Amino acid sequence: MINEKIKKLRELQAQTAKLAAMIEKERSADLIELPTRYGFADLNEFIKAVKAAAEAPKARRGRKPGKGANPAAPKAGKASKPIKEGKRKRVKITGELKQQVKAAVEAGRTGADVSKAFGISVPSVQNIKKEFGMVKERASKGAAAAAPLAPAAEAVPAPEFNK
Repeated sequence: MINEKIKKLRELQAQTAKLAAMIEKERSADLIELPTRYGFADLNEFIKAVKAAAEAPKARRGRKPGKGANPAAPKAGKASKPIKEGKRKRVKITGELKQQVKAAVEAGRTGADVSKAFGISVPSVQNIKKEFGMVKERASKGAAAAAPLAPAAEAVPAPEFNK
């Protein structure tokens, strides 16, 4: 059984060697045709053109000539902090964090204080408060418009009628 596997391995190695030789032959033929494929008279002319192209200054992509420097590039004098892979920039709002925010708000802390303490935004604190029903409902615009503009009833004396 092992002898058969060794025999099969040697056959495959021989096939691999034949394929490698065929690939090398085809690659050589393609390389020989390169100068004529690109319109050069001979190999030396082609080599000079390739060297000139390699030495030419590389054009910048995505920037038009005459425009200012790339605004995304770091400014001189400021060292940019390397971003660690897999590290989030934002705090993940978990159920535990929501409970901590709720406790802080119930303790009387302001939304700005809570946001700084837990590293989340003020709108996130507001959303958490809303989720726990800790936010007062706004009066709708229709209810505010329908409210009487007259002074309170206590300020106006009630009319007297004949008895």
